[in-house]
Amino acid sequence: MRRHRNVKIVATLGPASSSYEMIRALFEAGADVFRLNMSHGVHEDIAKRHAIIRQVEKDLGRPIGILADLQGPKLRVGVFANGAEELVEGAAFRMDLSSVPGDVHRVNLPHPEIFAALEPGTSLLVNDGKIRLHVNACGKDFADCTVVVGGTISNRKGVNVPDVVLPVAALSEKDRGDLEFVCELGVDWLALSFVQRPEDVIEARTLAKGRAAILSKIEKPAAVKAYDAILQVSDGIMVARGDLGVELPVTSVPPIQKRLVRGARAAAKPVIVATQMLESMIESPVPTRAEVSDVATAIYEGADAVMLSAESAAGKYPVEAVRTMNDVAMSVEKDPTFRSVIEASRQVRRESVADGIVAAAREIAEATNIKAICCFSQTGTTASLVARERPHVPIIALTPLMSTARRMALTWGAHCVITPPQDRFKGAVLAAVSAARADGFATEEDQIVVTAGVPFNVKGTTNILRVAPCDERLISRVDPE
Repeated sequence: MRRHRNVKIVATLGPASSSYEMIRALFEAGADVFRLNMSHGVHEDIAKRHAIIRQVEKDLGRPIGILADLQGPKLRVGVFANGAEELVEGAAFRMDLSSVPGDVHRVNLPHPEIFAALEPGTSLLVNDGKIRLHVNACGKDFADCTVVVGGTISNRKGVNVPDVVLPVAALSEKDRGDLEFVCELGVDWLALSFVQRPEDVIEARTLAKGRAAILSKIEKPAAVKAYDAILQVSDGIMVARGDLGVELPVTSVPPIQKRLVRGARAAAKPVIVATQMLESMIESPVPTRAEVSDVATAIYEGADAVMLSAESAAGKYPVEAVRTMNDVAMSVEKDPTFRSVIEASRQVRRESVADGIVAAAREIAEATNIKAICCFSQTGTTASLVARERPHVPIIALTPLMSTARRMALTWGAHCVITPPQDRFKGAVLAAVSAARADGFATEEDQIVVTAGVPFNVKGTTNILRVAPCDERLISRVDPE
């Protein structure tokens, strides 16, 4: 099964998409990676969905990526004596550590770490930012505030603190248990919530012990400020626009999205654009024009993947949502403007032999009638470097490791193929030719570019490039050994 687009689609699984039939239908409609949301569902449910994905993978013969999205710490107010209160603009309101049920004047905030970080003049946001409080005075167990934006506040609504870096670990006790569970289960990517600093990512990587790649969700102002350092220690990035739009002015999210995508592209690390992409399709079989434009914008920016959340997890039309995203992607990538936009945003890197090899592969492919760039990779790094170049020809990523193929399912343009281990470059070329022809990328009259590292099966040794005919007889004449 070959995709006729480069951008990848991530589909979240949930109550609307838990059966074998539905998960297979989502993959056939265009989903490349499935997201398991650890905020919802017990371990038994997660394990069942994981097993179904692997069965679909086996039945269809294509590597499928699985991303487990950790919940992260949840900061919430306590309860109210009346269940809810109406806060009026300009009124005084206190948050404190007292466990007494709240009223219109105060409520419990059972997070001393928030009080430890607050300063006069900072803001507290409640219920996804619908209520905004200005902190006038604060101490180790209280914050006296003025209501800036009023509304209904009720039991256990979430609290955001956008103006400070909180002394809160990105991994809660629940997250640590979930991380170990999904790593043992065999997921390919871990999405880390509540990232504020690179140390948060390093902690998750230490716990994962190489069993899954780490994808950092950029959803807090602190993460935006520390983005370069966070990107350096991450394997991938998710632009989590939901929380970004709560903690930052919504008008600032589009330029931040563009900067985050470009940074990840330059670092040759996969980047997902997520949240509310086709949200109306939770209830409607047809998206709005604005939503289609939003998906298209992310693709024009060069994102590796676009993601569906509730649309595929709990919506009425999960397959239609995936199919719509697939159709938008194919339409955008056929647009002549797409290539010029991608070219304009490409950042040239010439820092290593591997950088030079993949850049040369791209140049050769564009200057001649090359049908595909085939790259051999143990870890997926070479495929990511080729994808950074955003070539106009397909990328065939060959690896002997299923784990690598599954992780590369998130990489822009990568068509992943499992191939036997190679120890000679001629064998690698023959394997590349076989894959290109078998999957319909080339015929025996065509040529492909092959990149690899010699010696084989050694990380970081991309150092060879070959333009190869797709006729095995011609290869044998040139390379008799």
